[in-house]
Amino acid sequence: FATWITSTENRLYIGWFGCLMIPTLLTATSCYIIAFIAAPPVDIDGIREPVAGSLLYGNNIISGAVIPSSNAIGIHFYPIWEAASVEEWLYNGGPYQLIVLHFLLGVASYMGREWELSYRLGMRPWIFVAFSAPVAAASAVFLVYPIGQGSFSDGMPLGISGTFNFMIVFQAEHNILMHPFHMAGVAGVFGGSLFSAMHGSLVTSSLIRETSENESVNYGYKFG
Repeated sequence: FATWITSTENRLYIGWFGCLMIPTLLTATSCYIIAFIAAPPVDIDGIREPVAGSLLYGNNIISGAVIPSSNAIGIHFYPIWEAASVEEWLYNGGPYQLIVLHFLLGVASYMGREWELSYRLGMRPWIFVAFSAPVAAASAVFLVYPIGQGSFSDGMPLGISGTFNFMIVFQAEHNILMHPFHMAGVAGVFGGSLFSAMHGSLVTSSLIRETSENESVNYGYKFG
């Protein structure tokens, strides 16, 4: 089993980090799809005024979202077994915590898997280092900021309009666009994207095909 898990001959590398990544991302994705379609309204502000975010409760793809957990919960860990019933768990926004925590574990494991595959192939670990930037950004809006504010209700909603609302409120309360670290972060993400595209296109265009039309091109490329 260990040999198969760590084999670089598989079409998709699994690795030990993959053993954590696959179940956590599948859990987060499954719960997100179900919640986005059918979750009942959530008492996000803790004032008994539930906010509907799912498609079945009147939203569309643009306005829909998985609503963050209730301000009454704060930053308490709120798994299903801590609630008196599933209905209570849904009303207090339990799915948000389930999705966010599994998602963060999953993308962190994906990052670890990048290092693991690089290690097996004898590569240097810079792909893993590059991916740490979006992992840090996701952790900031889903975990670090809510903890700093004292409630997961201040986390970013999982939807399109919810994301924009989060950005507008964040700017109104903190003036983040004037923060030099945010400026550097935006420049770094866009610059990194540009350099990745330039590097990838240069490497790809320098490959020389060494196979005939009767063979898979995957067998015939070498760096030239």
